[in-house]
This record gives sequence, structure tokens and C-alpha cells, in this order.
Amino acid sequence: MGYIELIRKDIGTKPLIACGANVIIVDQNNRILLHHRRDNDKWGLPGGFMEIGESLEDNAKREVFEETNLICMELKLFNIYSGKEFYYKYPDGNEVYNVTATYICKKYYGEIVVEVTEGKEVKFFDIENIPLNISPPVVKIIDDYIEHYKNSKNLKSV
Repeated sequence: MGYIELIRKDIGTKPLIACGANVIIVDQNNRILLHHRRDNDKWGLPGGFMEIGESLEDNAKREVFEETNLICMELKLFNIYSGKEFYYKYPDGNEVYNVTATYICKKYYGEIVVEVTEGKEVKFFDIENIPLNISPPVVKIIDDYIEHYKNSKNLKSV
């Protein structure tokens, strides 16, 4: 049982501040990896809540491995997200205010294997073809990455 589950035993579904990490995994074709979640039937980034004693980087790597079977070799911090717009109420009624460290990973290895209790599918998407049904806690993160990618692409062409 993880840290968040232990807290939930005491507070039920009431809002809590939940620290965690997720990863924008980018392949050689500049596509990003998305994870189709079972809990809300939406696409998101591989990631999840931090465990006691874990660093954010270790949290990110563990969650990627658990959800996709991929091993991240290098992580680069993209941004830290928090605030009212990162409030989320899960389908089971649990409420959180997410504090999320988002990393970019371009060096990874392994073969994708979906962890079936949390996910339905794991797939790379071209940034021009991102699914519309994105999990609410990561909409802004994905939008920020796409803007960052397009801006960096434009700077290289100048």
C-alpha cells in the first residue's frame, strides 16, 4: 500500500496535497508517449504520486517503469505544476491538489508493456495528433510542451 492510500484511510476522499512526477517521453520522431488510463478512460502522461523517502526523479522513473515497462536513462526537468488549476477529483471521489514535477526523457530503453490494472494502452503520438480525451491534470502540461516544442522548432529554422 502506497503513501496516498495510507493517508486516504484517515481522511477519506477529502482534498489533499499530492506530490508526484510525470514524464514526457519523446521518441526519435519527436512523438510523445501517452498512457490510456483505466480510472478515467483518458490519455495522460506516465507518472504518479511520490512515495515516502523517494526523490522526484526516482518517483518519475519508477512510475514510468510500472506503467510502461520503459527505463528512463536521463530526465530533464521541464516544469513544476501546482495551484488551483491542478485540483482534480478522481472518478472514485478522491480529491487532490497536484504538485507535479514534469520531466522530459529522450533516452530510454525497453519494450512497452502496459500494466493492465492502471492502463489500457500506451502509445506514441505526433504532437499534431494528440487525442482529445486528455486527463484533466495533464492538459496544461501537454499544451505547454507542444508550445515549447513548436517554439524551439521555429528558433532552429531561423
